[in-house]
Amino acid sequence: MVIADESPADHEGHVPEVHDADSHSNGSGGHEDPVAEVLLAILIILFLAKVSGDLFERVGMPAVLGELTVGIILGNWALFTGSHAFDFFKPHPGNADDLTGTVLDMLARIGVVLLLFEVGLESRVKEMVSVGLSSLLVALLGVVVPMLLGFGVGYLLVSENSSEWQVPAFLGATLCATSVGITARVLKDLGRSQDRESRIILGAAVIDDVLGLVVLAVVSGVIVQGADFELITLVKIVGLSFAFLGGTLILGAMQLPAMLFRAASYLRGHGLLVTTALMICFLFSWGASQVGLAPIIGAFAAGLILEGAHYQEAGEKWKNHRLEDALMPLSALLVPIFFVATGIAVDLSEFSGGDVWILAIALTVVAVLGKLVCGLGVREKGLNKLAVGLGMIPRGEVGLIFAQVGQGLKMPDGSSVVDKGTFSAIVVMVMVTTMITPPLLKWAMTRTENGGTDAA
Repeated sequence: MVIADESPADHEGHVPEVHDADSHSNGSGGHEDPVAEVLLAILIILFLAKVSGDLFERVGMPAVLGELTVGIILGNWALFTGSHAFDFFKPHPGNADDLTGTVLDMLARIGVVLLLFEVGLESRVKEMVSVGLSSLLVALLGVVVPMLLGFGVGYLLVSENSSEWQVPAFLGATLCATSVGITARVLKDLGRSQDRESRIILGAAVIDDVLGLVVLAVVSGVIVQGADFELITLVKIVGLSFAFLGGTLILGAMQLPAMLFRAASYLRGHGLLVTTALMICFLFSWGASQVGLAPIIGAFAAGLILEGAHYQEAGEKWKNHRLEDALMPLSALLVPIFFVATGIAVDLSEFSGGDVWILAIALTVVAVLGKLVCGLGVREKGLNKLAVGLGMIPRGEVGLIFAQVGQGLKMPDGSSVVDKGTFSAIVVMVMVTTMITPPLLKWAMTRTENGGTDAA
């Protein structure tokens, strides 16, 4: 349909421009499909993410750091060069003519749901139970101490008055969780995955993630309640969080996912394994949202109950197929978009003053110290407590996910709990803790072999 102004010409005799409601014209006057710009953005993101990820891995750093770095460069391209060539990567709410950034933002949000689903798949409830008292104590210390330290930093450096507790509480929650994937990769590269210290670290990191998500649900729920918050509300949110996770585990124990996969195995067609898994993931994510929890909690819970035996026994056509492998192509597309989009949201101009730098440094220091204390939770004699503490340091993707959730939460005055400056400081903390862990953990795990002693 063609739309023009009501009058055929303006008062100077100019003929008004004609607009096509179904498309807009490019410089040559031809048809331009809006999806073309989205595809170009995805092309650029994936290419740069993979190249930078490879470069970082070649120097012993996690690929996620390369993806974040690419995002920071793209998001601040105008600051570096004066050119606004990549501004279309950023979401522009309310601008119907600039959908590329909005589409990328939605893809990133789906990517983070998929990422937490994979974290859940890699976590085993039986392993969490089998690692014993040390892992539980390490995990509890790894939640309580960083949260208290993070709250203190936020209260001193961010809160403008003594009545503002939302930002300090959320910063404390952000420091709780540990990135299982980064530590697991380092231990695997060292060939030390089966060491007692390694099992304690990985078990505690998984428990940390579960407790961290509960803390996130509680803090987010209380912030949303705002002035209407009452003690009964806190009890309700805590109970709801544990009830949701507990109910999920009960469904897993009842073999519900296995039954769903067996039913799906009788259908004909391609991609039934991954489609069934994604439907379960999205159903749990939607369910979590309906009861007032973050969708990522539902995705993590869905991953917890989908163990390898379920999809290997579902049908002969799926024999010897791992769900993680089936999801890999989708993850390779969406997860890098999330990390790059997170980097794009970092505004380096916020660092022009000293406040954000001070916050970033303070968060990094307490993030490291809060996890080093975890080593004190190791009860067995003769184990490398320093290695356990160092293995709990990286925040990685989990810290970024928490920061993203904080951007969507609103203070009583309508502002975001995590503003641009705070978000940028959190990303710096995540990058530093993720960067320092591999070399420090390698040193700590090999020092006893070279005649070192345990740091009790």
